Formats: sequence, structure tokens, C-alpha cells
Amino acid sequence: MDQKLELLQQKIAEAKLGGGEKRIASQHQKGKLTARERIHFLLDEGSFEEIGMFVTHRCNDFGMDKQIVPGDGVVTGYGTVHGRLVYVFSQDFTVFGGSLSETHAEKICKIMDLAMKNGAPVIGLNDSGGARIQEGVNSLGGYADIFFRNVRSSGVIPQISAIMGPCAGGAVYSPAMTDFTIMVEHTSYMFVTGPNVVKTVTNEEVTAEELGGAHTHATKSGVTHLTAVNGLDCIEKIKKLLSYIPQNCEEKTPRLPYELGDELREQLTDLIPENANQPYDMREVIRGIVDEDSFFEIHEEWAENIVVGFARLAGRSIGIVGNQPISLAGVLDVNSSRKGARFVRFCDCFNIPLLVLEDVPGFLPGTDQEWNGIIVNGAKLLYAFSEATVPRVTVITRKAYGGAYDVMNSKHIGADMNFAWPSAEIAVMGAKGASEIIFKKEISEAADPEAMLAQKEAEYKETFANPYRAAQRGFIDEVIDPKDTRRKLIKAFAMLENKVEKLPRKKHGNIPL
Repeated sequence: MDQKLELLQQKIAEAKLGGGEKRIASQHQKGKLTARERIHFLLDEGSFEEIGMFVTHRCNDFGMDKQIVPGDGVVTGYGTVHGRLVYVFSQDFTVFGGSLSETHAEKICKIMDLAMKNGAPVIGLNDSGGARIQEGVNSLGGYADIFFRNVRSSGVIPQISAIMGPCAGGAVYSPAMTDFTIMVEHTSYMFVTGPNVVKTVTNEEVTAEELGGAHTHATKSGVTHLTAVNGLDCIEKIKKLLSYIPQNCEEKTPRLPYELGDELREQLTDLIPENANQPYDMREVIRGIVDEDSFFEIHEEWAENIVVGFARLAGRSIGIVGNQPISLAGVLDVNSSRKGARFVRFCDCFNIPLLVLEDVPGFLPGTDQEWNGIIVNGAKLLYAFSEATVPRVTVITRKAYGGAYDVMNSKHIGADMNFAWPSAEIAVMGAKGASEIIFKKEISEAADPEAMLAQKEAEYKETFANPYRAAQRGFIDEVIDPKDTRRKLIKAFAMLENKVEKLPRKKHGNIPL
């Protein structure tokens, strides 16, 4: 009996060390932290409480009954990050390649259920070779159990996935359904089918990094929201992200202490170029409005014609959506619409007020966009804003043309406060295009068509290319001096802090997916 107890204690000690010294060394040689090291760096010192340390798999086939490791390849439990409760699971690649078995899945499901009951975020540190083949349908059922909880938890508690190693096959769908995915460069990858299958089926030669590495998903697919240079950087980004979001859908993000002072920002005065076709960086506008060094960008390398991220305004957490004039002139296209819609819906789920910075010349034209569904994808952004009940404020910095004016959180779709800078142009289209249509006959009959076009263009600009017509109709609440933007926004969001808006009774809407 004593020998059995000693053997069990030895195995537990090995499990707690990530599978023994040799396996720890193997992880470190790959530039990766062990499962327990990841938890150690993520959670506050001494706060981790493990659940399911003694759990072992139940498979007796293929010699598995001789390979019993306590914990079964995943460390699960709870602790705190900056004093706030979180639930965490960390897959251990040194134990059966981190593969998911029936009991491995049960451990993850247990903490997901606890997180739902107690209203706290779930953080998944993924590092797994996929389903445990020896268990067959039992492991597949385990994945489905996790997927079901991902969906049930969506919009109730924040879910964050860190991909810190392989994540392939059906395993990718759990991170895909969580709120944020973070990948580690050069040590993590995600794909439904790996390079070998791709080569067999399509005859394409592609590496795992090219097919599903961090850079690929950050720039081409948009699957990952953030990338990290290593495991520690990934963990720091998780902790930073958590600081901007609440514990659950019933709470608000804790507000940091802030004393009002001189809130004027002179640097915003000359930021907009005199030439309407000259670009500028919307991030400069953001930095001139929000608290110093508080902007945390999401999806930075994907769909760069729109900027989304979290920031603080007088200590209050807000979500920001801004058109980016230095990329495709800030037009809306398929990917930017999807990116914006997903971010808006997350903020609405978790009571995070939205600030929209608008400089949009319209939707991107062309067969590529039409054939890839710009209609339904643009409608996603429109739907997301229209559905959102959190405080919503818009600032039009320059162009607000056509249907894109409506989509970008206009008064007509429920925005609470809409401001415009004097440089704002609110119209159906640009002055030149509009003049060519409206005054086509006069221009063609003129002795000097070019001079007549220039005259009519100036006339159109004088009439429509300004914010005052919209302000006269109440579509713009105030035309403000750029340097006064921060002060106006602080007051507006403070006024809207207790906003309550109820949607019509329904099971759920049918967003154009």
C-alpha cells in the first residue's frame, strides 16, 4: 500500500512539473514554456487553485492502460489576474502531445461550467496535437462538449484563447468561437487540415507556418486578433486585454482613478490636411483623444483600412472603431466590415461604450468585392451598430459619404451623440463625382467644360461638403473644435453612463452571416 502511495505521489509530482525534467527540457528547447509555467506567469502570485489534479484517462486500448499520467495532459483551475477571478486551462504537450481525451475534455468543461455559474472569464492556453486517436469517438464527443459550452458562454462571460503550440483539425473551432485569439509567432499554428493533407488533396506545397502560422492568421485570414513574440509576451497581452473588459455581461469594467484637468488637445487642430485627398493616420487622432498610452489595438495587421481597439477615456474603458485614411483611403470593404462588426458586437455584449471616428469615402467598388459579398458583409457592420445598446458616440473628422455615412454609427441607426469637426464633409458622394452627374448637361454645353466643372464642383462643396446642413437637421449634435474633442467626449460618455435601452422581445436576431 505504501509503495502504491509513493508511486502515485511521484507521478503527481512529475505531472505538476509538466511531465518530468526531461520533458520540461524538451519544451524549453523549443522555446516554449511548460503548462504550469504559463499558469504561474498568468495568475497573481499564489492565487492558483488546481482542480482535477488526480484525473486519469479511462482508455484501456492500444496499451494505454500502461500509460497513466495524473492530470491527463491538461492543468485546470482558477485564480486571479490583478485581483479579479479567472478560470484557466493549460494543455500540456509533454503528456500524450496534449491530445484531448474524454477526461481531458471533462476537466475543461468543469471549469467552463464554474465560470458560467460564477460570472468570470475563461482563459484557454492551447497546446495540443488534437483528438486522442486511441479513444476514437469519446475524444470527438469531448470536443463537442467544449464547443457547446463555448456557444452557451458567448456573450455571458469573456472567453480568451491563447494558441501556444499546435492547434489542428476540429480543435481549431473552440478558439474560433471564443472572443479573442492570441497566437505566438513561430511556435503556434492553426489549421483544419495540415500541410500533408493539403499536398495529397490539392498538390500544394506549403509549410505549417505558411498555412496556419501566427503571421498568416494575423494578416490574411483575421483568425487571430493578436500575435506575440513568445509565451511571456502572449501572457502579458492576455493580462492587458483583461484590464479593459468586465467579468461578465452583467458588470462594467472597473474604472481607473482619474482627475479632470486641462482636457484640450492642441495637436488635433492641424491634424487634418487641407487637401481632402491627402491621407493621415487615424491612430494620431485616437492618441490625441484617449488617456496617455491607453490604446490597445485589436486585429492591427488585418483589414488595415479600419482601426479597432480598446482605450481609456478619463479612466473609463471604451471601444474604438475608426476608418483609416492611410489604407485604401479608409473605405469599407468585406474584411473591414467583418472586423468592425465583430468588435462592435463584443463591446455591446460586455457593456463597453463605443466611440466611432469617421472618415469614410464609401464602400470599395469592384467585381472582387461584389463577388465576395460586400453587400452581406457591409450589412454585418450596419446590423452590429443598429443592434448595439451601449452608449454610442460618433465624431466625423472628414468624409462621410453615401451609405457608409449611415453605416458608421449615424444618428439614424441609434447613435446617442454625433459630433463633427469643421472639416467634415457629409454628402452622398464627393464633390467632383456629384457635379459630373448633377450638372452633366451644363458642363457638356459649356464653352470650357473643365472650367464649368471646377465652378460647379466649388458650388457643390459650398452647399454640401460641410457639417452644417446635417447639423441643421439634427443629424449632428454639435460642430466642435478638434482640440475640444476629448473634453466633449468625456462629458458625453459621463452623461450616457446609465443608459438603458431594451431591444424588442425575440429569441435572437438573424444577422446576415
